[in-house]
Amino acid sequence: MQPGFLATLVAFRVIKLEELMTADRPTAAPAGRLQRHPLVRDHPVALRVALLLWALSALLFLALAVPTLTDAVQSVDDVVQRWVVSAEWEPAVAVAEGLDFVGSVWVTLPLIVAVAGWLAWRRRWEAFLSWVLAIGLTQLLIGPLKDLYMRVRPPMSLVEITNWSFPSGHSVAGSAIAIAAVIVLVPASPRRRNLEMLAVGFAVVMALSRVYLRVHWLSDVAAGAALGAAIAIGVAAMIHRIDDRRHERDHRAHAP
Repeated sequence: MQPGFLATLVAFRVIKLEELMTADRPTAAPAGRLQRHPLVRDHPVALRVALLLWALSALLFLALAVPTLTDAVQSVDDVVQRWVVSAEWEPAVAVAEGLDFVGSVWVTLPLIVAVAGWLAWRRRWEAFLSWVLAIGLTQLLIGPLKDLYMRVRPPMSLVEITNWSFPSGHSVAGSAIAIAAVIVLVPASPRRRNLEMLAVGFAVVMALSRVYLRVHWLSDVAAGAALGAAIAIGVAAMIHRIDDRRHERDHRAHAP
């Protein structure tokens, strides 16, 4: 028998033995899709942050629904309003008016559609769902909440506005869009921290610009910005939680 033929026969037997030994071995569960493009770094922490923002927003909503508390909130709003009137400065007004346009439907609607289209094209369905839910929920809530509270706007506004004051629609939408955009477009990592801070900074500046233009009270924008941020972060955290549970079920299904 030739040595080459013997070596081939031995190798064949070894391969067959390995196949028999691994035939019944359970395969590993596939990793969750959000493992490759995480929306948040630590979804339990993100969920707690969202709940804290929800609580802050709910506190202001509750305060403005109880007459005795409303007076206390209004007294603070009046102080801020008087300071805003005394601090009017044309360059700052021009910046605030620019932000008024940035927060309008002429800018936000194309941006919302563009981000949704890009996420769908990339087949990042979890991020797409997070974006659509965050933006959809905020937009659905603004009108009914305004009609529920029917709060009158501050006097001497610097831009024309017609609907009710509480909560600030620009603040809700600006906060939700800025934070959700960073969450869905940039995978969570320590390097994303700067973008997260920019998104939060934009939300704060947008909110304060509404006070500076005298179209909202301070409590309007505080409640609105907290609500928008809570929805954006909370939706992403919940989608991560669902994805993790699905991954755990798959892992148990593949376990021996």
